[in-house]
Amino acid sequence: MVTAQLSLFPANRPIPKPPAVRGSVTSEAAARAITPRANALRERVYQLLKQGPLTDEEMQAALVLNPSTQRPRRIELVAEGRVRDSGKTRATRSGRQAVVWEVVP
Repeated sequence: MVTAQLSLFPANRPIPKPPAVRGSVTSEAAARAITPRANALRERVYQLLKQGPLTDEEMQAALVLNPSTQRPRRIELVAEGRVRDSGKTRATRSGRQAVVWEVVP
């Protein structure tokens, strides 16, 4: 029995490369280090957002991810057109307003 493996990304959409600050040795090293796990982490963020709109802080708490790991994955999902700003905000723990992110229908 042969089963087809479905790609998480359409053939015409390149898999994003983890972002790095150009010229920053530490940022570029961090981007290289996360590359093997970036796809799986991005999918975890996406699957969580499929359950309902959240702020970055809420995603970080739910997934137990460092902000420097979660936020770039969400940014990549936005760049892919899979996630968007819902137009709503919600208070963070510090009382400031944060964007609520949602899956693009």
